Amino acid sequence: MSNDAQDQNGGWLPGFGAWWKDLKVAAAFLTRLPIRLGDSSGLSALAGAARCFPLVGFGVGLLGGILYALAIALDLPPLLAAIIAVAATVAATGALHEDGLADTVDGFGGGGGRDRKLQIMRDSRIGTYGVIALVLALGARVIALASFEDNADAVAALILCQAASRALIVAAMQREPLARGDGLAASAGRPSQAAMLWALGLGGFTALALAGLDGVAALVAGAAVAWAIAWLARRQIGGVTGDVLGAVQQGSEIAMLLALVALD
Repeated sequence: MSNDAQDQNGGWLPGFGAWWKDLKVAAAFLTRLPIRLGDSSGLSALAGAARCFPLVGFGVGLLGGILYALAIALDLPPLLAAIIAVAATVAATGALHEDGLADTVDGFGGGGGRDRKLQIMRDSRIGTYGVIALVLALGARVIALASFEDNADAVAALILCQAASRALIVAAMQREPLARGDGLAASAGRPSQAAMLWALGLGGFTALALAGLDGVAALVAGAAVAWAIAWLARRQIGGVTGDVLGAVQQGSEIAMLLALVALD
């Protein structure tokens, strides 16, 4: 089999060209960057590109970290700097994962059977549960960032959590059953085991490089929350959807931030 064929099928050692293509696909989906893709690239290419999710998360976190550092350099208080940083990450991603969190909480909290929960999750309107979840999630992220004693630790934590939480999305995509046969998660497909391990490796390396053993401990905390959300989704609706994957990202990011603050 040629290298190109291996790359397209999620081979273990893809070439630079395949990485670059997958990075563009992942960034086009996970962010609001104006990236133009060829006609052959779309949701169908997302499963293979999932190995690059942590790289996109790294970039999103770096953007937030730079703005946090600039705000601190301008003598703004850490709380305001944290608000600016979190707002930047939300703007960069178009609130993609926040929307998934709100829809998931609305669906799971709305009562009724599986079909009713899925129907609520597809409703573009946000309900009371979703609003409360967003307020608590954004508040937790902002306050956690502002709680680090060292500003450099806050920047490192922001980058780490953005990258590693997106690696956990890939694990959920690969390991968990789908709640329905249509929708975003179904259209994207299931990443290969190689893509999942690349993503987890990149996420783990980022955690270790930026925070040492504290980063590893935080990643374990994030993985536990991601697993809990996936388990709850299996109980509630029979598997994951695109919204549930957004909830996995948000929940694991918050868990890792809180763990890093506790270990700081």
